Amino acid sequence: MKVYDLIILGAGPAGITAAVYAARKKMDFLVLSNDVGGQTAWSGDIENYTGYQFITGPELTLKFEEHMKTFSAPLNIPEGVNDIKKENDLIKVTTNKSEYISKTAIIATGKRPRMLDVPGEKEFKNKGVSYCATCDAPIFKGKNVAVIGGGNSALDAALQLTKICPKIYMINITQQLTGDHIMIENVNKSGNVEILNNSKMKEIAGDNFVKRIVIEKENETRALDVEGVFIEIGLIPNSEFDKITEHNKYGEIVVDCHNATSISAIFAAGDVTTVPEKQIIIACGEGSKAALSAFRYLSTHKWG
Repeated sequence: MKVYDLIILGAGPAGITAAVYAARKKMDFLVLSNDVGGQTAWSGDIENYTGYQFITGPELTLKFEEHMKTFSAPLNIPEGVNDIKKENDLIKVTTNKSEYISKTAIIATGKRPRMLDVPGEKEFKNKGVSYCATCDAPIFKGKNVAVIGGGNSALDAALQLTKICPKIYMINITQQLTGDHIMIENVNKSGNVEILNNSKMKEIAGDNFVKRIVIEKENETRALDVEGVFIEIGLIPNSEFDKITEHNKYGEIVVDCHNATSISAIFAAGDVTTVPEKQIIIACGEGSKAALSAFRYLSTHKWG
């Protein structure tokens, strides 16, 4: 079986940047991923990525993909990772399609949306319940909707929806919104967002599609007539397949400043790790660091 220098797991900002750096170092590598872009592809308007005063998530994803293609980076997609092991000083990666052997690996599998786990959520998924405003917002043009959450993801979703929906309810479980102040200001200025702090989701209801939600605020329940529910309450690391490196209590892979994990030759980058602040530009920087660390490891380590 072929032995690669490096296998990169994931093709979001961290994985794609790692691939660009690996290509420039002339490493023999492979990228395995379920998709391209990761959370960037779900994002709406991006105004804090250096070099672009304004760019949408899908547009930036396309730029990432084009950059990777200029280096002919080998990408297997869609191919999800099921397991990673260290055997005889080599790394074995098992996917839903095949097995691969490598001298080093970078885990850059990112995160996925957290579910509410309330009655009606599963029943109305894709029938009014969405986890991606960028993907699904146009479907709800002219309809009243609810956004669940109070952080940047929820604010981003609300801002996208203000352009097409007459009324948006923001259901936030904490005392105040926790996202960037400029985003909060823009939501408040929109004129069609009603923010309901200290409010807990209790139920999503309807017939064939969502018709209403039930919330609880200060021990009183209230029904809101909406035809769409965008759930933006945080993310879960895509790290379940990794049973060998150290994780924190949130499931994030523990890394040091060189992106090294607790297992030698296995590095990690981006939102799947313990790096503070989950931002696109930070994930890119972490991806480049991880690739350079993998290259350094290859340059100083002997096999067999």
